[in-house]
Parts: sequence; C-alpha cells; structure tokens
Amino acid sequence: MQQGLFVLFLLVYGVTVVASVGMILLMKVDPRLHTPMYYFLSNLSSCDVCYSSAVSPKMLADFLSEHNRIPFDLCAMQMYFWGTFADVESLMLAVMAYDHYVAICNPLLYTVSMSKRLYTQLISVVYVKGLVDSAIHTCCTFRLSFCSSNVINHFFCDFLALLALSSSDASINEIMLFISSSCVAGTSIITVLLSYSYIIATILRMNSAEGRRKAFSTCASHLTAVAIFHGTLLFMHFRPNSSYSMDIDKITSGFYTVVIPMLNPFI
Repeated sequence: MQQGLFVLFLLVYGVTVVASVGMILLMKVDPRLHTPMYYFLSNLSSCDVCYSSAVSPKMLADFLSEHNRIPFDLCAMQMYFWGTFADVESLMLAVMAYDHYVAICNPLLYTVSMSKRLYTQLISVVYVKGLVDSAIHTCCTFRLSFCSSNVINHFFCDFLALLALSSSDASINEIMLFISSSCVAGTSIITVLLSYSYIIATILRMNSAEGRRKAFSTCASHLTAVAIFHGTLLFMHFRPNSSYSMDIDKITSGFYTVVIPMLNPFI
C-alpha cells in the first residue's frame, strides 16, 4: 500500500510543480500577462510550489522507508515553512479578491489604483506577515518539553500534532494559534466577501450580457479556489473539540497541503 501511495502522491506533487512552474514561466515570457492580476497569480503559483514542497518530499521518502524519522531541527524547519506559506496563500487569495474588485468596479482607474508600488507593497506585507507569524508559533512550540513520547501522530510536523505530543502545558500555545488562525482566515474571508459583494452588484448593473459573462468567468475560478481552501481550513481548525480526531485531521491536512496546491493552477 505504501508503494501505491508513493506513486499517487508523487503524481500529485509532480502535477503541482509542473503546472505551477509552467504558469510562472508563461507569465514571465508573455508581455500581455505583465499585469497586477497575473503578478498575483504568479505569486500564488510560487506559494503553491513552496507550500507543497515543505511537506511532500519528506512524505514521499517516508513511503519508501521502514523507519519514518525526522530530525528535531528539520521538524522545526518543516513546521516553519509550512506555516509561512499557509498564511501567505490565505492572504494572497484576499489580495487577489481586492484586485478583482478594482478591475471590475473601477476599470478605468485600474492601472492607476493598482500601481506597481501598491501591488509590490501588498505582496511584501503578505510575506512579512507569514514569516513573522510562523516564526512566533514555531519558536513557542519548540520551547515546550517533549519528554513523554517522540512519535508524531501525523505525516508531517503540524502545529496541533506537536502540541498534542508535548508534555508541557500547551494551552497558551493553542490559544495563540487559534487567535492567529482566526485573524488570518478572518481577514482573508472578510476581504473576499466584501470585494465580491461589490463585484456582484456591479456585474448585475452591467447592460452587456457578454460583459457579465466575462466578469463572472473571471471571478468563478478564484471563488472556487477560495471556497476549497478556506472550507478545508475552517474544518481543520474550528470544529468542536468533541468531534476532533487526529485521523480525520491527517486526512484533511493531506487534502489541504498536497491536493489543494495541485488544484489551484487548474481552477
């Protein structure tokens, strides 16, 4: 079974990397795609590759190994990069929603409103937020004691799996993680909802059926990505403790970490 899973997830990871890198190269070489919308999409594709690469190579190696071990420092690095790009992807979807809002609701001012300086600043804020947030949680997690067991009930070094393994009181870490996840996901979801409420109102006022169709097709793919990403995220981190199961969490995390980055380039 492990060999079969190795082939399956190698295929998924390969599709993710090839599709995302292909999109990045296409946007680099085609001058028509040198717009803020495609700049954000290029960054989302880069994030997908890094996000999936933080987990998939080690997971694939474990499928072919009898002893699934990870060094302490490598576990910390995996947790840090996974947390960073999870935050970046969530906030990047919000930035793309705002970009769609400007493009559809204020098309004549789009090039002025979405200047190179502005979209560079937006991307910088997204990455700084992800790097700082993940650094705080990683440092706080690895300051805990892990004396009772060294067996992680997960396929990678997830925050919740490490907190469950700790022999220290991790209640403060859990509260911090909940608040941080709520802020990042809440900011992203609220931005998307506000942006698309204005977008839908603008589309409904359009006189041209072709214009409405084009606007809806532009937004549908992004909304699908947002629904899949945040739907999985909310299920993972905001379900009641009574229904929490590490086995269910592992399945959901696998979809969240491995499958969603593969879907994004095709949505």
